[in-house]
Amino acid sequence: MTTCALAAGIVTPGQTLPFTVRRGALSEAELVREAQSGEVGAFEQLFRTHQGRIYALCLRMVADPARAEDLTQESFVRAWRKLGSFRGKSAFGTWLHRLAVNVVLGDLRSRKRWESRTDELESSEPGLPAPPRRDTLAAIDLEQAITGLPPQARTVFVLHDVEGYKHREIATMIGIAEGTCKAHLHRARNLLRKALGR
Repeated sequence: MTTCALAAGIVTPGQTLPFTVRRGALSEAELVREAQSGEVGAFEQLFRTHQGRIYALCLRMVADPARAEDLTQESFVRAWRKLGSFRGKSAFGTWLHRLAVNVVLGDLRSRKRWESRTDELESSEPGLPAPPRRDTLAAIDLEQAITGLPPQARTVFVLHDVEGYKHREIATMIGIAEGTCKAHLHRARNLLRKALGR
């Protein structure tokens, strides 16, 4: 039994699955059709195929392995629930990727709201120490440098330079002006140049 099937609520712990899909026997389009008809084995194969890429996307966007795992899991749970809405106008991987981006952006928005409320509470209570700031590591590789970017700049950088979205699309996704999106990308690139130039 895989974690994916359990988390998606398809089966309960201890329940066995009748796997009718042989590994590599069907194309991705056929696997999607099988999964849409309720075949869990087909969805498991789709999960195995795309799990690494979705996890890498989540990790780059949130810079936290545990959160990235949770968001990857949430992306596949949501994919299972929304599989009926997939019409095949794009590749399944593209649809899943977009869904995962929306899951991560939703998480970032909710965390931002939570942090702003927490900051308000902390600032209204005198005597509380400020939260500690992370020191920048001396030796930085590209992934660490991306992780060190401010959240908004990191999100724009990953979506634009790593994932290939256009400024217009990113601006719509995260709810900012296109010019602001370009400014965040410029800032991210400058910060990365400085970090990697050390």
